[in-house]
Amino acid sequence: MTRLLRKRGGFYCDLEELSLHLLEDIRAYKRNDPAARSAIEVVLLYNGLHATIDYRIAHWFYRHRCFFIARAISQWSKMWTGIEIHPGARIGRRFFIDHGMGVVIGETTYIGDDVLIYQGVTLGGTGKEHGKRHPTLEDNVIVGAGAKVLGNLRIGKNSRIGAGSVVVDNVPDDCTVVGIPGRIVHQRIMVDGQLMHNRMPDPVKCQLNRLNYEVQEIKEQLNITTSGRTDC
Repeated sequence: MTRLLRKRGGFYCDLEELSLHLLEDIRAYKRNDPAARSAIEVVLLYNGLHATIDYRIAHWFYRHRCFFIARAISQWSKMWTGIEIHPGARIGRRFFIDHGMGVVIGETTYIGDDVLIYQGVTLGGTGKEHGKRHPTLEDNVIVGAGAKVLGNLRIGKNSRIGAGSVVVDNVPDDCTVVGIPGRIVHQRIMVDGQLMHNRMPDPVKCQLNRLNYEVQEIKEQLNITTSGRTDC
C-alpha cells in the first residue's frame, strides 16, 4: 500500500510522516506535562495538542497547494482552541504548547525540533513586508508565557526566552533573554531543560546597580578633589 501511494505523484506519500509526527507530538505532551495522567487525557482534553494536530493536517494541505482548505482548518482551530498557527509555518518534531491560550504563530515562522512555548506567546512580524518576516526558532528552544518574538530573526539552539520578554534581535545559541526589549543574560538558567524564572537576573536592576556604583565612584572622586582644594 505504501509503495502504491508513493507512485501516485507524491500526494499521499507523506501521510506516513504526518502520522509519525502526530504520535511524537502526543508523546511529547505526555512526557513534558507533569499534570498529564494518561495519553487518553492528553488526546481528548489538551487544546495545545488539538491545535498542533490541526496545524499538521492544515500544513499537509498547504504543502499540496490546497490553500483554502488549509486556511479553513486553521481558522476553525483558532476558534476551537484559542491558538492561531498559520498553515504555512514550518514546525519540527515533538512540538509542545503548554496551556496554549493566545498563542500566535505567523506564516513564515520556522520552528525546530523539541521546542516548547507557553501561553500568550507571539511569533510574529513587524510590519507588512513580504517574504521571510517571522522568527526562526532552532532546536530545543523554550519561550516563556506572554513573550513576543518579532521579525525575521533567529533564536539559537537551547536558548530560553523569559516570560513577558519582547525579542527583536538575533539570539545566539545557549543564551537566556529577559526584559523589554530583550537582553541577553550571559548564563544559562535551566534545570532539566526548563526555565527557572525565579532565578533569572533582572537586566534593568543590574544596569541600575552598575550606574549606582559608577555614581558612587564619581562622588568619591569629587570629595577627594574638594578636600584637596580645601587643604590648600
